[in-house]
Amino acid sequence: MLTPTLRRGLDAYEIGAQVRALRLKKQMGLVELGKHTNLSAAMLSKLERGRQFPTLPTLLRIALVFGVGLDYFFSGARSRPNVGVVRRRDRIRFPERQGLRDPAFHFESLDYAAVERPLNAYLADFPAVGPGRIKLHHHGGGEFIYVLRGSLSVHIESETHVLDAEDSIYFDASVPHGYRRYGSRTCQALVVTTARS
Repeated sequence: MLTPTLRRGLDAYEIGAQVRALRLKKQMGLVELGKHTNLSAAMLSKLERGRQFPTLPTLLRIALVFGVGLDYFFSGARSRPNVGVVRRRDRIRFPERQGLRDPAFHFESLDYAAVERPLNAYLADFPAVGPGRIKLHHHGGGEFIYVLRGSLSVHIESETHVLDAEDSIYFDASVPHGYRRYGSRTCQALVVTTARS
């Protein structure tokens, strides 16, 4: 239970309104945000309306979905020049989706420290996944993939493109697509997505 003083102090940051603004800017519903964060839509709604305040780990989960750091919510980061440095030691590895038993990929955000950026950059690792287990997904904007090592099979609707190290591909990410490591060697790629329009 928060004291009135603590509640007033937290209210001043307008965290819920900031989360809502980020979500609407990405044209994302509460249910979709819930899938990405492993939080219920009901809880997210309470956070956005200021009826509940998030813990720091919960807020960090939300921040990583939108590619912002925790300082975005607390320090007026939006008024500073948009420069963000991400050290290798500070990156966090996530599965394709929380709770998925055999994810097609794991990713690390390479640019989460820069706020309100027009693109998102990730380092992705692709474990061995059976051919019938590719999960197609889609999102707004475009997607660019540059294979750093190994071979990657990229499935875009009914087409399949096999990319080797130093090959790249760009495509409209609103078209259903998925990925799968091709062959037995370790596969790693740089993935860049543009913001939803």
